[in-house]
Amino acid sequence: MTNTPSQQVQNPRRAWSIVAMLFIFMLINFADKAIIGLAAVPIMKDLNLTNEQFGQIGSAFFLLFSISAVIVGFLVNRVQTKLVLTIMALIWAFAQLPMLGVVSLPILMASRIVLGAGEGPAYPVALHAVYKWFPNEKRALPTSLVSVGGAVGSGVVAPLLTWIILTYGWHAGFLSLGAIGFAWVIVWMFVGKEGPLVVDKVEAGGNGLSHVPYMTLLTSRTFLGVLIAEFAAYWALTVAVVWLPAYLIKAQGYSPVQASWIVVLPPFVQIFLAPGLGFVSQWLRTHGASSRVSRGLLGGGCVAVAGSLLMILSQVSNPYLQIPLVAIGFCIGSVIYTLGPPMVGEISPLHQRGAALGINNALFSLAGLIAPWVMGHIVDVGSNPAEGFRNGFMLAGAIVATAGVLAMLLINPERSLAQFRKLTGPSKVDAMAAA
Repeated sequence: MTNTPSQQVQNPRRAWSIVAMLFIFMLINFADKAIIGLAAVPIMKDLNLTNEQFGQIGSAFFLLFSISAVIVGFLVNRVQTKLVLTIMALIWAFAQLPMLGVVSLPILMASRIVLGAGEGPAYPVALHAVYKWFPNEKRALPTSLVSVGGAVGSGVVAPLLTWIILTYGWHAGFLSLGAIGFAWVIVWMFVGKEGPLVVDKVEAGGNGLSHVPYMTLLTSRTFLGVLIAEFAAYWALTVAVVWLPAYLIKAQGYSPVQASWIVVLPPFVQIFLAPGLGFVSQWLRTHGASSRVSRGLLGGGCVAVAGSLLMILSQVSNPYLQIPLVAIGFCIGSVIYTLGPPMVGEISPLHQRGAALGINNALFSLAGLIAPWVMGHIVDVGSNPAEGFRNGFMLAGAIVATAGVLAMLLINPERSLAQFRKLTGPSKVDAMAAA
């Protein structure tokens, strides 16, 4: 059987080189996030910072994060993604340079604010660039590979950054990330290229719809279902980043070294899990399964499983159960970041896709502002740390599991597209068929 144009990947070697570059792009992105935590102790000691002041530095990163994701999301509807990605990577690299001199609290704060503004749009813009190379039914696997770059950056690269910080000082850790950022930009200038689907609007997204009112698009059941699942998964992710080490040490009695190895497990498992389930989703899609089944039910189901495992984690004390629950419970929900964006791209017309992905990213990342504070409050009001953490993880698990089930019920790209057609009239695909 001969492939139709929508089933073919034009210039596959170039397409996969773009995916590889954007994998590294997301690796740098998450390494930039992780280094502030890895260097926390020497930074606080050198700058004489209190815990509250250091917490303010962590919150400062998100000050412009969501705003920039929305603004740049609309920008890439009109500007080539190659240029936007270049500027973003340069901002990340330059934001590290102030760490090389005499650093004060205001300088460190300003650096993290600028970095957050530059990194807010990273994932949606990277996916928008990838989707210009792959038609709708071929997007799950490349999305998973770009997504897993974050897991490598936050997990696998962390020990290397820790070694640099311990051996050469925390200033050197920031310098290494700045140098890597500049090197990526140089290579990207030669490798980066706009994909061919930028001009083939029928194949690029929205099944040929020329325009859908943003209120209609953003309140569709598919967009809301994906958003709910991603918000819940980000809730679990930020709880893990901020509180998992403290939970393992204070509530479960692990040593700091043991805890450091345990917290690496979720991103390590995700490196294999995300591409694996992305491949399964793409196989189902290309073999006739609907997007609702191959992406919606699979992605929402993973979020529901993650929440269930977190609730179980809150009730067990056996390390042989705890460690696998941590490894799987804090990573399986992140599969929605592989399967969710293709569904947003599927229902979004080409010229609206960048904005839709940016708005989606901005809204679900708000969980990062809420979840750590809620968890900390619950731990504080507990009679002891162990009880506080148990209650906190039970609540987090309930939120995540409920969101996963709700997402499975809501997500239905085929139905959303049918509703769009009723509201906006015949699509370009329909017009071509009629002609």
